[in-house]
Amino acid sequence: MNKLQAMEVFVQVVDASGFTRAADNMKLPKATVSTLIQSLETSLAVKLLHRTTRHVSVTADGAAYYERCLRILADVREAEESLSRTRLSPSGRLRVDAPTSLASEVIVPALPDFFSHYPDIQLELGCSDRTVDLVEEGVDCAIRGGTLGDSSLIARRVGILHFITCAAPGYLARHGRPAHPNELLQHRCVNYFSARTGKMFDWDFTRDGERVQVALPGSIALNDSNAYLAAGIAGLGIVQTPNFLMAPMIKDGRLASILDDWTSDPLPVHVVYPQNRHLSAKVRVFVEWVAELFSNHPGMRLPKATRAPTLEVAP
Repeated sequence: MNKLQAMEVFVQVVDASGFTRAADNMKLPKATVSTLIQSLETSLAVKLLHRTTRHVSVTADGAAYYERCLRILADVREAEESLSRTRLSPSGRLRVDAPTSLASEVIVPALPDFFSHYPDIQLELGCSDRTVDLVEEGVDCAIRGGTLGDSSLIARRVGILHFITCAAPGYLARHGRPAHPNELLQHRCVNYFSARTGKMFDWDFTRDGERVQVALPGSIALNDSNAYLAAGIAGLGIVQTPNFLMAPMIKDGRLASILDDWTSDPLPVHVVYPQNRHLSAKVRVFVEWVAELFSNHPGMRLPKATRAPTLEVAP
């Protein structure tokens, strides 16, 4: 038995709460995972996991061993990196998750630069507006916009999203241009709802100390940012999305901005990763690259006072 491999498999099984998901994350046969865990328990002469047909949970001894395994595996990785060229040329599979529009419009077009610096990294970029479970789905890090709610994650703030309210010129020609946010109640608006909770997002506006927050009527609601933008361009109603998406559409005339003297609350953008994981060189260089990419993007850059790298536990 390869003891280090068995430790890695054990950690994955505990994190994923099951053999099947752990096997998928590690790209190993389920039988291999099961055999390694059994060999580990035999070697230690202790039961590490409670198994039922539907659930796997850690025993008290297993929980203590899990914490030791995390430290040992982190130390081994750090030792390997310090004695190799990994810090100069990180390599291996890197799984990242990012919102659809941010991936397609900002990250993917810049990836040739990333691979010119790190050609030995094999990037798997998941693109969706769904909030993934990093541990259960074997994701190394994720880019998320908005308020963070998972206290098990470490977060680094790397950007900020500013919003513009727009509509297709054809829609405005048919229905008129609202001059105040309250007038949106007489319009059709394209709503956006959370893929995780199904909750509709209200719109907010501020001007000269006046603040308006409204839940808007609409004939369509979407939970994908690309489809949401397409609905606005098609004239289905008024939309409100980040300006990095809107700016090219406004420039070529497919959309027209409205309520320009009002501002909407910006949303922070973070890179997050599990706090019980050693930050490997490949994750570190990707996080640094994303932070630099966003700092040079006019629609994403942080105010100067907040650009210094900071790490925090997500609230």
